Amino acid sequence: MADKIILTCALTGSIHTPTMSPHLPVTADEMVEQALGAAEAGAAVLHVHARDPETGRPSARVDDFMGFLPRIKQSSDAVINISTGGSSQMTLEERLSPSLAAKPEMCSLNMGSMNFGIFPLAGRYETWKHEWEKGFLEATRDVVFKNTFADIETILSDLGEGCGTRFEFECYDAGHIQTVAYFLKKGLIRPPIFIQFVLGILGGIDASPESLLFMKSTADRLLGDAYRFSVLAAGRHQMRLGTMGAVLGGNARVGLEDSLTNGAGRALAPDNAHQVARIRRILEEMGFAIATPEEARAMLDLKGADRVAF
Repeated sequence: MADKIILTCALTGSIHTPTMSPHLPVTADEMVEQALGAAEAGAAVLHVHARDPETGRPSARVDDFMGFLPRIKQSSDAVINISTGGSSQMTLEERLSPSLAAKPEMCSLNMGSMNFGIFPLAGRYETWKHEWEKGFLEATRDVVFKNTFADIETILSDLGEGCGTRFEFECYDAGHIQTVAYFLKKGLIRPPIFIQFVLGILGGIDASPESLLFMKSTADRLLGDAYRFSVLAAGRHQMRLGTMGAVLGGNARVGLEDSLTNGAGRALAPDNAHQVARIRRILEEMGFAIATPEEARAMLDLKGADRVAF
């Protein structure tokens, strides 16, 4: 399985707002439809956030998650990865509540506090579908996305030890890899470590080939053979840096959370499956094989879908 590529699809996130694309899934029905489409297209892992079904605002309500989690599980064998990041404007308790209720196989875990600036997006639109959107974006000009050592320890304890959940460690800069190495040394995380190199968020490292090489060399030096990595590149960089990551021995993440376009110009992607199919075609034409959900579970040492609480 060393040459298999794990494709992750991040379905909706908390960065983009409904004004930006009519294809962004908001309701439970839309989440289910797009999740199943992405899985059919080749995504072994589905990374999920939830939204208020009426307004599209990022939500941490357990009921909003439970509107789609069981339905996806019943119709797909894909690994469901629940965000513990939520949004930078949620408390840690809010961010953790869906995962503690669902006890998933995998969760994302942000590896450091940071400026998480999505406010430049507010200047691209003159009219908004919902009143909350512009203020939500502008607020990130003066919000620190809090992920302290104590926060990380809480998540590792409550979800990792308490629920048997494994993690996708999201690293937005090289210092976050240092934090992964620290927790590995302390014995609070164990291999195989799955790192998501997050490139292109304002406040983190930029989306460029040079940055990806730097992040990988840092992880190689600090973690050796204890880790696998995946590449998340924001916006127009999504496809080319995801492809570069595969060439370097990693995996790839796509989805409307990270980019709203089809990967070729500025046309909006019609759904998440479109992006998954595109990166899969690129990688398969280069000779790579795509991991199935069961192969991904084995590669990441996950507990299995039969041990979740939804």
